Amino acid sequence: MEQWLLRRLFAHSDPPTPRFAYQSTVNWMAALSILCDSEAFTPAAMKSFYAEVQRRTVNEKADTWCFENVFMMLHNVEALGEMAEKCEPLPVIRSAIITWYYAIYYAASGMVAAASGATPETHTDTARIWHADIAAKGHAIGPFGLHLDTLVPSDVKSEVERLRCGNNFALTKEATDEADALGACVAYLSGTAGYVKDKVEESVRASSIFKELGVSNFRTKRAAQLRDERLRKRSVNFLTQAFRYRGKANYRDSVYLSYGANRSVTLKTFLSDLETVASGFASMACRYMERRVEKAAWERFVQDLDNNAQISVRHDVLGV
Repeated sequence: MEQWLLRRLFAHSDPPTPRFAYQSTVNWMAALSILCDSEAFTPAAMKSFYAEVQRRTVNEKADTWCFENVFMMLHNVEALGEMAEKCEPLPVIRSAIITWYYAIYYAASGMVAAASGATPETHTDTARIWHADIAAKGHAIGPFGLHLDTLVPSDVKSEVERLRCGNNFALTKEATDEADALGACVAYLSGTAGYVKDKVEESVRASSIFKELGVSNFRTKRAAQLRDERLRKRSVNFLTQAFRYRGKANYRDSVYLSYGANRSVTLKTFLSDLETVASGFASMACRYMERRVEKAAWERFVQDLDNNAQISVRHDVLGV
């Protein structure tokens, strides 16, 4: 059957091939879900992971911001659970990805508040501060801690090779075990680094200093230096990947989830994976925040939710 809309899109833009866009979307989440079901995310393992995290100086304002973000996080996690349990996937699938992103975003914002008291105003700033406060300090568990501190191509290549350690699993396949899942997560990290690098290169090409060089690419030493000066200051972490993922579902890849082949069976599993991963990230974030906020405040916060929240209070996520 002719796919008229897809043909029109390809005639007027440069969308990705739907099959590959679909594979990377579903397979990355499946890989993350496998790792969130691993030993590393059991209550005992998470408690041990954060055992050395020190409580910070009392900062009531930052703690309040932390608690507000956790409540918003719980709302999005519950929404994902409702979608996974009760909804047909096709009508809600793109909305579910947006909900997943905001569960991650609010959890990360709470971690940042608990770490340094920062209250970033943009998603980009949140990702940057989360990188410095959490990822770079080793305070994120498992696949959520994968990150690149620079996007200079040679540095990215060597770091990705180190992370892969010979594991060349690709996102074109669905992971079936933790080793495959880790390979898939490193592949998505590498792909996101390439995506951000391309954006930086576009910006450099548009600059007056690049135009003065009279070149069209980065093969000359000066052009490469100009690009790498900017790439050296850029990083990629789980929030960067999550933001890209949200954008792919909500903007650029507008048709691949609900157009053409009917993938409702696979997407039902995908909905469940979204909820599993959001719950895993939220649980990790809560274990960290509990260690950082004022002593006994976390318990009072959870008790208050028990008494007043009109949504489910996920004690398995909150840790109390």
